[in-house]
Amino acid sequence: MTVKQWHNDIIGQKVVEALKKNYFDAVYFSGKDEAKEYILQYIESGMLIGFGGSMTLVEDMQLPEKISNKGGKIIEISYETPEIMFEGMRKQLISDVFLCSSNAVTLDGCLVNIDGVGNRVAAMTFGPRKVLVVVGVNKVCSDIESAWKRLENTASPMNTKRLNLDTPCTKTGYCVDCRSEGRACRIYSVIKRKPRLTDITVVVVGENLGY
Repeated sequence: MTVKQWHNDIIGQKVVEALKKNYFDAVYFSGKDEAKEYILQYIESGMLIGFGGSMTLVEDMQLPEKISNKGGKIIEISYETPEIMFEGMRKQLISDVFLCSSNAVTLDGCLVNIDGVGNRVAAMTFGPRKVLVVVGVNKVCSDIESAWKRLENTASPMNTKRLNLDTPCTKTGYCVDCRSEGRACRIYSVIKRKPRLTDITVVVVGENLGY
């Protein structure tokens, strides 16, 4: 075991312990392949599967293909018109399994996120029968204040650039709290305890995943 992996493991396990104290179901895996196999246990043929926009799940773990191979029916979000996009996002709220990441997770077990539309944080907290939140150790922050800094300086600018939005942070590389019409940072969410009626599991992975 490398020193880096040792550090990832000890931090990841600490976060899992904190999440459990906040009534979340939480598990830790050293690598994404182990985490992927764990997640796929929740997928059955015919299930309706929702995805919150996530580089962790789509690019790093390539879960959509694996889920389709198991017969899961992925809810596709079409951006053809705002109305069609909205209807697809609404369907996520009644999915059998909703998969997403979190922009940050704190050492004391809070999930911190910023959304543009709000469909991801809405589905994280209420609606789907099962929610799986996958977080790499690169998103672990010491507290909520440092989590906001991470989002402003790393996650939000990178996601905004990925979406090709014309905002100041795509030039500066960090948030300037703009008033741009295309601003993606609109809904700020902190989940401090497990939502009362939501079956949610946080999967912490000892690798750098997503933004």
